[in-house]
Amino acid sequence: MSSGASGLTGAEARALIRNGRWRGPTAGLAPGYVQANLVIMPREHAFHFLAWCSRNSRPCPVLDVLEPGIAEPSIAPGADLRTDLPRYRVYRGADAAAEEVEDIRAVWREDLTSFLLGCSYTFEAALVRAGVPVRHWEAGSNVPMYITNIATARAGPFAGPTVLSMRPVPGRLVARAVQVTSRFPGAHGAPLHVGGPADIGVRDLARPDFGDPPKMQTGDVPVFWACGVTSQVALAQSGLRFFIAHSPGHMFVSDIRDEDLAVL
Repeated sequence: MSSGASGLTGAEARALIRNGRWRGPTAGLAPGYVQANLVIMPREHAFHFLAWCSRNSRPCPVLDVLEPGIAEPSIAPGADLRTDLPRYRVYRGADAAAEEVEDIRAVWREDLTSFLLGCSYTFEAALVRAGVPVRHWEAGSNVPMYITNIATARAGPFAGPTVLSMRPVPGRLVARAVQVTSRFPGAHGAPLHVGGPADIGVRDLARPDFGDPPKMQTGDVPVFWACGVTSQVALAQSGLRFFIAHSPGHMFVSDIRDEDLAVL
């Protein structure tokens, strides 16, 4: 995280992104402002997807749902979901690899419905304030994310495994990390798993399915939180012929403050 990133508002961070001056992961960008996963799909699939999010609110807490064809979210007036994320993934065809792009105006359609889902980047500033180190901030890297053996509940065509993000936490601070993050149910809340990766089907921490390998230090314990990238795996496995999402780790920065999502 660059030193200048720590003093930005959500609107200032989006302006950097829209102007092409920030293309990397958004961890640590404008800390204190809620970040969100983005999923965009044709409206005929939106009801089943919303039902799926409702049944799987830990990985996919809904922050905003936009009307078809609308790209300005209520959680960031003046923003444009077509330009204000550093990197997007465009999926065409059930078996095709996603295309990574920096702008989705060329593929935008009036029938597209957008969802903004809670992101664990939201609680990272609170972890730091509580004295819990965030290793990928320190390394300037993306958080590691893993496809696990924890199944989601089906709704219509949507199902699949839960993706978890992992943060190495010093053993003596694990309880504090649980306490801090449990206050943010709109950003995945408390961890879903602590310790043994094999118990959740993760074979090798050094080889995440998304993001960068973790920077573990002596005494660190792997702590896993639900991750909004779960939605991308579910959509990819659903057979949809076209949808758009953020590139993992490259989130939408809103105008909501993280404490607005916190519960006592």
